[in-house]
Amino acid sequence: MIKRDDCIRLIAEHHTDQIVVPLYQAAFEWHAIKPWPLTYYAFGAMGQGSSHGLGFALGRPDKRVIVLDGDGSILMNLGTLVTIASVAPPNFIHFVFENGSYEANGDHPIPGVGKVNLAGIAREAGIAKSYEFDDIDVLAAELPSLLKMTGPVFVDLKVVKGDDYEYRWDVVHGPESREIFREAMKNA
Repeated sequence: MIKRDDCIRLIAEHHTDQIVVPLYQAAFEWHAIKPWPLTYYAFGAMGQGSSHGLGFALGRPDKRVIVLDGDGSILMNLGTLVTIASVAPPNFIHFVFENGSYEANGDHPIPGVGKVNLAGIAREAGIAKSYEFDDIDVLAAELPSLLKMTGPVFVDLKVVKGDDYEYRWDVVHGPESREIFREAMKNA
């Protein structure tokens, strides 16, 4: 297992100019590790981050889009995987942090813990480039090529909680963040 914030630090190290769509815990961690104007905080719409990211990928085919999702969230919208596979945006990469719980809602276990293979579900939905990692060194070696692949790409990361991060509600729900994102999209 990998600490989620170690994964996010690694992604941040390789991040260049991509649009980033982080959800819930990943949103707080992404903001603390790499505040970025092209970050669309998909907070309060559990399950919809992949759909939001897909919309950005289709609307801005000139920009790569990185979604930082949770396992509980993707389970609430599995149909999006079929849609992503069908439209096959070449600029879309979907990271799912699998910790087996609805962490944002009190750490309740997700259905199918230990039985569900998210990368397998993505592959069966038609996303041929579906991977899973549970070792940070292997992820570090593969991440540069994953980020350059023609999408869609699905990456299931087997994680545990990392450090504690401040819950910046003003950022994830704030109108200032939306305005920063809107202006960055105009200029990107």
